[in-house]
Amino acid sequence: MTIYTGDPKSVRKEGGGRKKIVDTDPSIKEHLEQLVNPTTRGDPERILLWTTKSCRQFADDLKKVGHKISFRTVDSLLHEMGFSLQSNRKKHEGETHPDRDAQFEYINDQCKTHLKNGQPVISVDCKKKELIGNLKNNGKDWSPIGNPKDVNVYDFPTMYEKAIPYGVYDSNTNIGWVNVGIDHDTAQFSVESIRRWWNLIGKEMYPFATELMITSDCGGSNGYRSKLWKKELQKFANEEKIFIKVCHLPPGTSKWNKIEHRLFSFISINWKGKPLLTYEIMIELISSTKTDTGLFVLSMLDTNKYPTGIKVPLEELEEINLVRDQFHGEWNYCIGPSI
Repeated sequence: MTIYTGDPKSVRKEGGGRKKIVDTDPSIKEHLEQLVNPTTRGDPERILLWTTKSCRQFADDLKKVGHKISFRTVDSLLHEMGFSLQSNRKKHEGETHPDRDAQFEYINDQCKTHLKNGQPVISVDCKKKELIGNLKNNGKDWSPIGNPKDVNVYDFPTMYEKAIPYGVYDSNTNIGWVNVGIDHDTAQFSVESIRRWWNLIGKEMYPFATELMITSDCGGSNGYRSKLWKKELQKFANEEKIFIKVCHLPPGTSKWNKIEHRLFSFISINWKGKPLLTYEIMIELISSTKTDTGLFVLSMLDTNKYPTGIKVPLEELEEINLVRDQFHGEWNYCIGPSI
């Protein structure tokens, strides 16, 4: 049998031509796999080192142990062996709390009960901190062709002022509130943001409210372990003579917080590709955020100072009028006026 090669004067027998490298060098695949996947050699700690290598580096390493191979052949062999270049994929959420789903059901029932009784229910959280200045903001914005916005190359935090957007979202009215701080994300800042929402929006929307329900993450400035968070909520409850019902989302589920996909996501879309040159521009972009479903957002600048490292003495903690629910009292509790 002969094989036609394209030249009418040239034919060669089957099996002719250069042999494959795996035929002339049978051990090369084994050595290559050891470089790519060192766990086969009982040394899993080296995987972070070796998997960063390129085909050229693999070829150089193979040449050092006597193999004759090009980087292009390494690429072909890797695909034959079932390897490919892959990025990371977010999948592992860590250890799931056994009562995670039950807590979501509990929060849902509490929200329904409060809304049915005409009591406000808000979702709160602190959005990612932003730097104020002529800096790149991810995304694209409509501009004349060939006229992109020029921004600064360096964005070292020490060179720019920072903005800390703390949000309050009322799902019953589809109204969002963002308090933009300039100092630190502390429990005092969190409660002050809620206080400002209540004084400017909440009181008018719910003039007969006797209880305010808050859903928040398990960690951060409004986390369930924060003593200062509870102390500041007690101050707020005393000022307004209102009960504060708090339900924390289970650990590892912060992205499921309603404020994330009902408010923050649309703010990010609205200011994409626009440098946050000043606080005024940032607040204007937040306040102009709207959706087809009727989202309305208000925002203001908070120039107060919020020092970190404040400790709450045990005697002050004991004075907090806190009643824990029977179901996961560490996540679900109520703070009532103490005076």
